Amino acid sequence: MEYEHEQHPHTPGHTNEHQHQHQHGHGDADIDWNELGPLLEAQAELFTPVYERAMAWLGQEVTKPALIVDAGSGPGVVACLFAEAFPGAEVVAVDGTAPLLERARARAAHQGVADRFDTLAGELPAVLDELDHPVDLLWASRSLHHLGDQQAALTAFAAHLAPGGTLALLEGGLPSRFLPRDIGIGRPGLQARLDALEEEWFARMRDGLPGSVSVTEDWPALLTSAGLEHPRTRSFLLDLPAPAPDRARAYVAASLARLRDAFTDTLEAEDMATLGRLLDPADPASVHRRPDVFLLGAYTVHTAVRPA
Repeated sequence: MEYEHEQHPHTPGHTNEHQHQHQHGHGDADIDWNELGPLLEAQAELFTPVYERAMAWLGQEVTKPALIVDAGSGPGVVACLFAEAFPGAEVVAVDGTAPLLERARARAAHQGVADRFDTLAGELPAVLDELDHPVDLLWASRSLHHLGDQQAALTAFAAHLAPGGTLALLEGGLPSRFLPRDIGIGRPGLQARLDALEEEWFARMRDGLPGSVSVTEDWPALLTSAGLEHPRTRSFLLDLPAPAPDRARAYVAASLARLRDAFTDTLEAEDMATLGRLLDPADPASVHRRPDVFLLGAYTVHTAVRPA
C-alpha cells in the first residue's frame, strides 16, 4: 500500500525509547527532529532486548499477521524489529513527525525490509483511518498516555483491528535505575527525588492535554471496555549490570541531563550540584567514569484481542 508522507500535525509520544523525551513545557516547534533523530535511534537500540522478548511473547498469540502497525513509531527502530520478527507481515510506522519517519524508511531500506515497510504521518488516533486494511497487531509504546481521552483512543485503536487482531500497549512498568541509593556525593536518594518530580510533571502534562479525561489506569480493564477480550499482561526486564557499557552510560547521561534541564527551577541546590558532577566527563564521580553505573528497568506490555 502507498501512504502520503507529507507533514502532519505532530502526535506527542513519538518515541519508543523508554526514558521517553518529555519536553517539560517546550513546544514541538522548538525541537530539531533531524538533530534529535540519531539520539532517539541509539536509545531505542539500547532497549532492543526488551522489544525482542516482547515480540517473542506476542508471537505466541499473533502467529501470522498480515499487517502490523506501530502507533507512535518515532525513527522506526521497533517497527523494523517487527518486520524482522514477523517476516510475512507488512509493517506501517505511524508518527506525527516527518523527519523521524524519513529515518524509519532509511532504516527499513538498510535492513532489507523496505519492500514490506511503509510510513503514515498524522495525528493519533484519527490518522489510522487512512489505513487500507484492518490491523492484525497494533503496537503502541507509551504513546497512548499523550492522548487526552485514553479510553476513547483505545476504542478507536480497537476499531481498526481485524477480527482476532491484537492490541498491544507498552505502558507502566517501573522507573529505570542507574545508580546506587548512596553514590558518595550529595544527599542519598537522588533518583527517588527525580522520580517524584517526574510523577508530578506527568500529572500536570496529563491534566493539560486537550480533552483530558481522568481514568484509573487499569489497562486490562480499559482494554476490555474498548470491546476487546482475553487481556494479558507481562513485564520485561532490561538488566545491564555495572560497570555499564559505553552506550548505556551515554543513555544515562542523556537522561540525567534532560531531568536537570527540566527541573532547574525545582531541584534543591545540593541536587543540582550533584547532577553537575555526575554529568561532568572530567569528574571521576561522573556517570562517564564511575564504575557503579548500571541500567535496570521493567517494562510492561498489556494485550487484548478483538473478538473474531
